[in-house]
This record gives sequence, structure tokens and C-alpha cells, in this order.
Amino acid sequence: MKTVFIINPAAGKNNKINSIISAIRSASERLHKETEIYITKAIGDAEAFVRNYVITKGEARFIACGGDGTFSEVINGAYGMEGVEVGMMPIGTGNDFCRNFPEDITFLDAEKQITGQTTKCDIIRYTTEASGMMIQKYCANMFNIGFDCNVADLTSRMKTKPFISGSLAYFLSIFSVLLKKKGANLEIKLDGELKHRGPLLLTSVANGSFCGGGIKSNPCASVNDGIIDVNIIYNISRLNFLSKLPFYMKGTHTKLKNIQNIIAAYKCRRLTVTPLDGNMRLCIDGEIIDAGRTEFELIDSAIDFVLPGKCCEDKEVLKREPMAAR
Repeated sequence: MKTVFIINPAAGKNNKINSIISAIRSASERLHKETEIYITKAIGDAEAFVRNYVITKGEARFIACGGDGTFSEVINGAYGMEGVEVGMMPIGTGNDFCRNFPEDITFLDAEKQITGQTTKCDIIRYTTEASGMMIQKYCANMFNIGFDCNVADLTSRMKTKPFISGSLAYFLSIFSVLLKKKGANLEIKLDGELKHRGPLLLTSVANGSFCGGGIKSNPCASVNDGIIDVNIIYNISRLNFLSKLPFYMKGTHTKLKNIQNIIAAYKCRRLTVTPLDGNMRLCIDGEIIDAGRTEFELIDSAIDFVLPGKCCEDKEVLKREPMAAR
């Protein structure tokens, strides 16, 4: 099986991209393995390339060299195709999907990406109306609505300004959005049962544990447990939210006393989120769209994900932290 490295040049700095290309070519020569490098040209290009490649050339291992957005495109191109494996070299901004695995897995090692074994991972299918048309696509890691989606949106715009780093842009965005206290007004149904209707600060629909470049918002989530994890943070005061934010970022908020009065944690297989005030901003692995009523459904063991340098049982390589859910 040929390994195809799909590089998003917008995801990293030029020197990083050049070093990765050099590492891929060196690894291919050492291993005497045939590889291919494809440089994406625009948003959506990776998805189209993967789909067309499999249709015309057959099975392959596709390694997304970029961030969560690039990996999401590869997933959308690969899902449902026979003989396809997917992996990720995290050179983007967030790289949150890879954070679900142990830190000793060397995702940036091109040679191990070529030789690594695979593990089964779930994905989430979502169906929504966006830009006047119905779309159905797939997400590997997490959806965010409300506060953290607004923060992600503002952060992406702030990072384009001179002298503002990614981390500084993120923290400036948190306080800017917090001053406006802009959340969302939603109806949320889990497995057909109404769980929330009205204003809230934020909600996350999670396959994995991390978002925003390392925020452990859903510490109980696992990308191979066959379950969607949902957080709903109620419409609490700014001061209350600020006091809990450090714990939320580290994933230790689940241990706080009376946290259930602030955050509701649920597990489900399907859910529907309906905005009560027109459309909602929906963040999908870092990419943001304006969406209407959205349906989410977990797809078990949907992808074969490459674990560089690993050869072990699926369940043993995933970070997980048990937490009681409603």
C-alpha cells in the first residue's frame, strides 16, 4: 500500500513544511517504500484529492500534514472507501485529535507514519443546513457552539495581526468574548430526549477530549468508545465562569464540588441541536460555519487511523478518564 502525504502549506511555516518534505523523501529512500507528496491548493482540496485518488488508483494510506481541519478534509474524502487508512502529522494550530493518544507516539516521524500499525476510531456524522443547502459531512474530533466557537472565530482573525501569537490571540479572544457574554440559545435533544431549551454559555459535541489547541474540555471522551460526549455549560455569570476556566482548560473541572450546577455532562449516540434565534455558529474541528438545525450521529470504528511506531490492541493506546455522565 502506497503512503500519500497530503501537505497543507497554510498550516505551518515554510521551514517546517520544507523539513517535513525532506524527512518524507529520506524515509522513503531508507525503507525502499514508494510514497507520494501532494500539496493542497485551497480549502476543500484535500477531500477532493483523496476521493479522486482512491477512485482512480485504489487503496492507499493518506497522512494529513496540517492541523485538525486538514485531517477532517482527509476523513471526509476517505470515509466509505475500501482499502483506505488515514493518519496525521500535526503541524497546524490546534492538532487536537492527536492529543487523544499517549505522548510517546511520534506523530511527526515520517518513517513511523509509513510503517505504523492502525487502530479503529469512531467519527461523528453531521447533517445541517448551511449557505442555503443541506450538507452531510464527518468530524473526527469535536464540535463547539456558543462561547468557545466565538472565541475560536475571533482567535483566527486576531492571529492575522502583526505581533500577536496564537496563544496571545486565544487569551485576548477569551476576554473579549467574555465581556460581551455571547453564548447561544438552543434546543438540545439527546437520543430523542429533550435535555435543554434556552440560553447557555456553550455546548460541545465530542468524539475526542481536546479542543482549542489543548483544552481538555471533555476528559471522559474517547475516540473509540462508540459514544458521543456532550457538555452543556449553563448561562452562568462571568465571574463564575472565570473562576472555573483554569480547571476547564486542564480537564479537572469534573472533580470540582457541585460542578453539576454549572456543567451538565451527557453521553449519547445521536443528538439534535436547534438554534432558537435563527442560525448558530458551529465550529467543526476549528472550521466555522453558520448552521441551522443540526443532527449528529456516532459512527463506530469508522476509520483505520495510523499509530506511528505502534503495534498494539486498539483499546490500550487511548487516553481516557472515566466520569459519570447523566
